[in-house]
Amino acid sequence: MTLPEIVSREDWLAARRELLTSEKEAVRAKDALNTRRRLLPMVRIEKDYRFDGPDGPAGLRDLFDGQRQLVVQHFMFDPGWEDGCGSCTAAVDELSDGLLRHLRARSTTYAVVARAPLAKLEAYRAKRGWTIPLYSSYGSEFNYDFQVSLDAGVTPVMFNYRGPDELRAAGQGWALDEPMEQPGMSCFLRDGDDVFHTYSTFARGTEQMGGAYGVLDMTVLGRQEEWEEPKGRADTSRGPIPDFT
Repeated sequence: MTLPEIVSREDWLAARRELLTSEKEAVRAKDALNTRRRLLPMVRIEKDYRFDGPDGPAGLRDLFDGQRQLVVQHFMFDPGWEDGCGSCTAAVDELSDGLLRHLRARSTTYAVVARAPLAKLEAYRAKRGWTIPLYSSYGSEFNYDFQVSLDAGVTPVMFNYRGPDELRAAGQGWALDEPMEQPGMSCFLRDGDDVFHTYSTFARGTEQMGGAYGVLDMTVLGRQEEWEEPKGRADTSRGPIPDFT
């Protein structure tokens, strides 16, 4: 095991201040990236996607549960599997009632959608002791359209915004070999009766999930705080205090 160099408090403080300079640069770069994300154009959802949930059939608009924004976790659960993906399971394990409540305080709903039939999802949810509802997209084109179910026999494969030739050139031809599930996050905005797709991320892009701010940073309305650009996006702006009241 190689441990850090042992130094005096003064030398540690000098090194820490040097690192802080880089950390502040990274924070400013992240803020700029989040602004670019919120400035992305959006696409109107034209298809009538249908899901099975604990309260019966639902459309995509129903998943908003009356809120302006919807964040969907694409949960890897092939219909032929008996259990869900381990990493997706860990992500849902980390969801808390407090996180979901904080998101709703910023008019944002979080939904978990998987391709396995509802009966399997309900059994798995009970096994894990989760309270958050799971929605099944079984029999729908939803997973394929949002590029988390990859099957060239159903639709041309695109993985993390790369088509077949780009995937082969990048050494990711394995994504073309056989049908597979992939994790991802997708964000939607509701404007009246219209629903728009604003953002999706895959692979390591899902690592930005981490607390309510991490989720809100992916959305078109952002944290809905006064300092954010562009101005005037949210109905109500708040100070930069993460109390979510």
